[in-house]
Amino acid sequence: MTVKFFDSELKVMNVLWEEGDRTAKQISETLGKKIGWNVNTTYTVIKKCIAKGAIERTEPNFTCHALIAKDEVQQAEAIELVDKIFDGSADKLFAALIGSKKLSREETERLKKLVDELE
Repeated sequence: MTVKFFDSELKVMNVLWEEGDRTAKQISETLGKKIGWNVNTTYTVIKKCIAKGAIERTEPNFTCHALIAKDEVQQAEAIELVDKIFDGSADKLFAALIGSKKLSREETERLKKLVDELE
């Protein structure tokens, strides 16, 4: 993935990932309710995502379709986080998560299962 998203762009993308194809008006209404964005802000961010090749716009009604999958973005962002903050070491990331004690028992069990599956 070569597209780098700003937080505002991720908010728009999350609407599409969670709800599927939506008109720009529907996205604006959703983000207006969730975070208080106005129509102009939403449309500006949508246009930035279109320019990056992350959203495809079709007519009628300025319908938006995500061209990049959420899991692709998550993986790229996770790799960047590990490289930037944890010196490229995933085990340092895990240690930070475990050390923060913010993981639920279920999350801890899922991590253990993932590690077991890798071996």
